[in-house]
Amino acid sequence: MNTTRTTPPRRLDVAEAFPELGPLARPAYRLHPRPGSPSVHESSVGGPLLWPARQQWPTCDKWHEGPPNPLLPVAQLYARDVPLLRSFGKADLLQVLWCPFGHPPDHKPPTALFWRNAADVTDVLEAPPRPFEVEEDHYVPEPCALAPEPVTEYPAYLDLSGELQRRLSDRGAWRVAGGEVDGFDEIDLQSLYTGELSVAPGWKVGGWPPWGCTDPIARFCIICGAGMTPLLTIASDEWDGGTTGWIPYEDRDLAERGGGNVSNPPEVQVGSADHLQIYVCPNSPAHPYPGGSHPHTDLIQ
Repeated sequence: MNTTRTTPPRRLDVAEAFPELGPLARPAYRLHPRPGSPSVHESSVGGPLLWPARQQWPTCDKWHEGPPNPLLPVAQLYARDVPLLRSFGKADLLQVLWCPFGHPPDHKPPTALFWRNAADVTDVLEAPPRPFEVEEDHYVPEPCALAPEPVTEYPAYLDLSGELQRRLSDRGAWRVAGGEVDGFDEIDLQSLYTGELSVAPGWKVGGWPPWGCTDPIARFCIICGAGMTPLLTIASDEWDGGTTGWIPYEDRDLAERGGGNVSNPPEVQVGSADHLQIYVCPNSPAHPYPGGSHPHTDLIQ
């Protein structure tokens, strides 16, 4: 595991100012990927996978020439490091791979999920195949260790009701919580909520999905009709100019100096500095999900 990362507390309790937000709070785990040399027995981004030698490595045969292209490891998450994974099923290990090519219609890499119990993997594949072709270098994550950190999120502004969006412009409601909002115009108040108080930026498990490039789109399981739940956010940056309040204490000095890829250690870029959101059916992790293949699980519920 990497060294601890600590997100500063929010400047005010937004659910105190807007009690309607209280029931909408969701737990999330910020992953904080940082350069490292993780092993197959550790949670990681871009690291090696605890992959059974007996199991065929997944490939993709669409939208590029040549033989089926082996998928690339994107993330490996152990439930001991990210306990929130337990709420999605009985497995204690989630592995995420993708094709290093952007596929229509959104031109993002399609993903494949594998859920398993780590203790069942007794014979580990030592030399996984590598892709024959990669469309962009930024689809190849740099190996990173993780420092998972639990946080609480509230819906993105676009996910709120029209009435609650209007109330976010009410300075009186903000002052109830002691918020220093004098001097903000309405757009600034919206930006304060969006950038500082609602959805955590960066790689994360759970929480609320970020929006911006598109309006919110409801996702429903094609098997049982249940509303899909955000599982993993793959981000192009852990913070930007509008979300500096989320920079961990441990990274603030380096962020101020602007050194290296401090806000994007995996060097992954999805689309034009966008993100890739993976959803899962709350009734079964074995059900298909948008933008990916049918998940593999040895623990069908």
